[in-house]
Amino acid sequence: MTPTALAPRFFIAVAAILLFCRLVGWAIRRIGQPPVVGEMIAGVLLGPSLLGLLAPRLENELFPAALKPLLYVAGQIGLVAFMFQAGHEFKSQLHRGVGRTAAAVSAAGVSAPLVLGVALTLAVHGRVRVFVPGVSTAVTAAFVGVALAITAFPMLARIITERGLAGTRYGSLALASGALDDVVAWILLAGVLSVASGRARPIFVAVGGALLFGLVALLVLRRVLDAAMRHPSLTDETRLLTVAVILFAAAWFTDEIGLYAVFGAFCVGMAMPAGPVAERTVTTASFNTRILFLPMFFTYSGLNTRFSLLGDPALLLFSLTAIVAAVVGKFGACWLAARLRGEPPETAARLGALMNARGLMQLIALNVGLAAGIVNNALFTALVLVAIVTTLMTAPLLTLIDRRSSAVAPVPAAAGASAGAAP
Repeated sequence: MTPTALAPRFFIAVAAILLFCRLVGWAIRRIGQPPVVGEMIAGVLLGPSLLGLLAPRLENELFPAALKPLLYVAGQIGLVAFMFQAGHEFKSQLHRGVGRTAAAVSAAGVSAPLVLGVALTLAVHGRVRVFVPGVSTAVTAAFVGVALAITAFPMLARIITERGLAGTRYGSLALASGALDDVVAWILLAGVLSVASGRARPIFVAVGGALLFGLVALLVLRRVLDAAMRHPSLTDETRLLTVAVILFAAAWFTDEIGLYAVFGAFCVGMAMPAGPVAERTVTTASFNTRILFLPMFFTYSGLNTRFSLLGDPALLLFSLTAIVAAVVGKFGACWLAARLRGEPPETAARLGALMNARGLMQLIALNVGLAAGIVNNALFTALVLVAIVTTLMTAPLLTLIDRRSSAVAPVPAAAGASAGAAP
């Protein structure tokens, strides 16, 4: 398909995606779920799991194979814009004194589901069709373990913001723990890809590149961005252009080293200075971009999800067991680590509920595995189900914990309810 023929297909597909995602987001908000969960579900429904099942010709016309790369790239723009805003908010909301607790929670929240995922996959070898011919059992098991260990950091950040939890201790703990979780998980994923390819280079590039980028962000980017925000002769347009160049360059670098573009965007957001000029620049750069482009990533992932495969009883049982392992490994381990660090029961429970969401980042990892040839459609679908279920659990769990808590919550119940109902 030529670019001239592809352009109108892209426009009508984007119109359909934005309208459908907004409609599902509105509907799911009525039952207490954050709109981002609606976007995730809408992406799956637009794929072969529903639209392709009911109207396969319409799905093929709306989303031809040649369109998928465009949806992927457009989705990355939305992810980068969202994580840039999340990084800036994280910096302004971070409480002091959460570092050690966040590290302990992150370590528990990565190691427990990793071990459970590996054990589950090894146990079903030869019984469930989740193994790709030519890919070693160890690689598949390690990939499942890493996928279960991931926390949906962008979703976590958005849920925290939408529910009015940004100023709470457990909100800051969840953000810090989730960021650590995903950095570690992506380094582990780079290791899995290295083993799968028979080359050690990806893991060394990921670790070395992350250290280099961290130094550059700390020593250089902070000063450049601070100067750009404070220079009196610069216009808002010039400031926005400066931030955009730095943002996309950072996304390029972290993508190249195997840590994915969202981490570069998050670090640039953290490097942004405080003040009204910076706030205005961040809002301008991220708000509309995120609304327009992020739904395209969910749709791209939904096009690779086939829930009809769950008609296989063995695959369905594997999926359900993976959900149990994911919840016990993430929620249970994070709760226990927080309690051992002296956090109150309510804070530990809320932290476990927030960390248990996997949606966006697990979808990213699954797409990486699919592109690398170490994930088949059956495993992809099973783990997408894990991502959806664990993310759907978050809001009801938080509501239940708030209702059962007899202590004084950091965010009053009325404020939390109004935040959840806000458009």
